Amino acid sequence: MNASQHVVLLVEDDPNDALLIQRAMKKANLVNRVIHVDDGEKAVNYLSGVAPYDDRTENPLPVFMLLDLKLPRRSGHEVLSWVRAQPALKRLPIVILTSSSERSDVAQAYDLGANSYLVKPVTFDGLFDMVKILHPYWMVLNEHPDLTQGTR
Repeated sequence: MNASQHVVLLVEDDPNDALLIQRAMKKANLVNRVIHVDDGEKAVNYLSGVAPYDDRTENPLPVFMLLDLKLPRRSGHEVLSWVRAQPALKRLPIVILTSSSERSDVAQAYDLGANSYLVKPVTFDGLFDMVKILHPYWMVLNEHPDLTQGTR
């Protein structure tokens, strides 16, 4: 699978933040397809392959997820907890990208199995700089688990 086939799942309820994150990714020349869902329940449905996300050709499992914490329907912490309880998904790399720098949010995210915790920069340039670092590490250098094989 080449880099352009590696999907990033962006779970972000704020349409402005989602747009800025996607613009920063495009400006950084990311070739990865970004699939955006705007609440925690849709994230779980996407990862579960529940309709309307049941076509894995159109909606493949991501190799990486950017997850906001303050989400409607299911919080980011609840999504993270759910993912880590799924044998076939528990190795999915998840980076929290949120506006909260509350120590309790950070601690809970790591306790639930987050791979990284980032606070959203307040400027587009800051976001762009963050994306430029995120992409090579998580999408190029990092070895991705094969989520299609489940656990062994």
